[in-house]
Amino acid sequence: MSYFVTGATGFLGRFLVGNLLKRKGTVYVLVRKDSQKKYDALAKKMGWDPKRVVPVHGDMTAEKCGLTAAQLKTLSGKVKHFFHLAAIYDLTADAESQRKANVDGTQNALDLAAAIGAGCFHHTSSIAAAGLYPGIFREDMFDEAEGLDDPYLRTKHDSEGLVRKEKRIKWRIYRPGMVVGHSQTGEMDKIDGPYYFFTLLKKMREMMPPWMPMLGIEGGRINVVPVDFVVDAMDHIAHKPKLDGHCFHLVDPEPMRVGEVLNTFARAGHAPEMTMRLDARMFAFVPSGIRGAVGSLPPVKRFIGMLLRDFKIPKSVLKFITYPTRFDNRETERALKGSGIAVPNLESYAWRLWDYWERHLDPDLFIDRSLKGKVKGKVVVVTGGSSGIGLSTAQRVAEAGAVTVIVARGEEELFKARDEMKKAGGKVFAYTADLADMADCDRLVSTILKEHGHVDILVNNAGRSIRRSIELSYDRFHDFERTMQLNYFGCLRLIMGFMPTMIQRRKGHIINISSIGVLASSPRFSAYVASKAALDAFSRCAQGELSGKGISFTTINMPLVRTPMIAPTKMYESVPTLSPDEAADMVVKGIIEKPSRIATRLGIFSALLNAVAPKAYEVIMSTAFELFPDSAAAKGDKKALKEDQPSQEQIAFAALMRGVHW
Repeated sequence: MSYFVTGATGFLGRFLVGNLLKRKGTVYVLVRKDSQKKYDALAKKMGWDPKRVVPVHGDMTAEKCGLTAAQLKTLSGKVKHFFHLAAIYDLTADAESQRKANVDGTQNALDLAAAIGAGCFHHTSSIAAAGLYPGIFREDMFDEAEGLDDPYLRTKHDSEGLVRKEKRIKWRIYRPGMVVGHSQTGEMDKIDGPYYFFTLLKKMREMMPPWMPMLGIEGGRINVVPVDFVVDAMDHIAHKPKLDGHCFHLVDPEPMRVGEVLNTFARAGHAPEMTMRLDARMFAFVPSGIRGAVGSLPPVKRFIGMLLRDFKIPKSVLKFITYPTRFDNRETERALKGSGIAVPNLESYAWRLWDYWERHLDPDLFIDRSLKGKVKGKVVVVTGGSSGIGLSTAQRVAEAGAVTVIVARGEEELFKARDEMKKAGGKVFAYTADLADMADCDRLVSTILKEHGHVDILVNNAGRSIRRSIELSYDRFHDFERTMQLNYFGCLRLIMGFMPTMIQRRKGHIINISSIGVLASSPRFSAYVASKAALDAFSRCAQGELSGKGISFTTINMPLVRTPMIAPTKMYESVPTLSPDEAADMVVKGIIEKPSRIATRLGIFSALLNAVAPKAYEVIMSTAFELFPDSAAAKGDKKALKEDQPSQEQIAFAALMRGVHW
């Protein structure tokens, strides 16, 4: 007894071939010539006996699957069971490719099976052939299908219709439910069905503790079956006599609702469960016209589109959240009686599916997270690039292959940094500029655009910090002017200068080095924090205007860093600080991931506490103000500079509020 299998290299096909090899006979598998290497690798992986599994070169899109007269003659009269599995099982594929593969491909397979005199044509259809039928769909139903507007549903229905009209050969039809990975190994070949929601569950796990109750959707009943059940059932039913002309629903007789399925996977992935679930039918009372109008509003469409992109969920999947169809499977149950083949409980193997997805299919695994992948060949401008955070950042991007442009006031130190990076193999350019001078900012922008054409990434790092209480600043209004001039106006001038070419090219990334002080509202830093807060506010406003034009903004609320800028405050020598390299790690993260904000947990907590309990936070800040007096430098007492040593209480408090400027 011999078999012929189309789609043998597909997910269902590879396991079906493994089952058929447990029986006697040769298994002929249709393989495209240009897919021979893929077939060889799969055959080796699956351990197929090369003497019993014979590849037959052909093409599903060609007449009689592209087999030659000689091939047809060789196979004629040998094949008892012809299994047709080749199809596009993808909701996101375009309509034309689905019709060619699913409908035209099925016709070509039928013609081939008839030409070689196959004993029985076994067609792998899908529950999708029922469309969106509202109610129970029996195995003997077909023309009753409804809601076939979707290309996938339509082509699965039409391809099955071709088999039902076939008069030349006997046939059997199998309609599997939503096929997931192997219940024993978790193996799956692609993201499909419930896997589309795994990224959402993973993000929920990262953001919330597992015990946190979440809000979700109850949805309709979704029929999930593992691949091993499907192939075991097909193999068993195909070899039972007197079942020709029948259709079999390979489904779970007790399907779970969408919310229950997602919660099962949430438990498997240690994510918080959607305890509070809204039944989607609650919204049925809203007229469809109103729902459509609301969904068509530009902000709603953009917000939904953003969420779907972030969570890697195709829009076409949403219609199945309220899936209305149940499937009767009495024919299948009778055929499988006594075989021991049954659908395992999802809870028993969901952890295997999650584990396999997280190890092999998680889209995050395939994102290029290297700095080189983000900056190689791109123009990266780093201000304050001759020392501290700027120098460490510039060294990293230069090493990663960026066209690195460093800017600073001091020529000697700047050119020294440039030459050292060039010796290390970097493509580095250095320009002197006083970024507190708007005319010099304009000159710098003009020079860089003239010599490099555009800027891909701008790191606004250059800044000035002043630690001085307001009482000591009555006659030092210029402190506020000069910090604002450099920290805000200088950065803004560069952004406005480089922005036109970024918008024209529809890509660009602005990274602003802000301060944890903006989140913590650090006393004695009113001039510095106000200037950084202004830049933060500008970035938030600009994001709303420019994100749709391909421009990204990242604000880094940097904690205290050990740089020359903090040297005048001797107390900082005894408190926890970041090194410039550690600070550069945060900038690199910003370049790679492009988040809107990067901040420490303490910084975020400080802002949150200030928002929900401002009086309590005021007490903390007032205590810190009294505990950390003005430095000798702030008082202008040069004699006391060497004696400005911190107390044990100051060190302990600074260690508790790690990274905050005091």
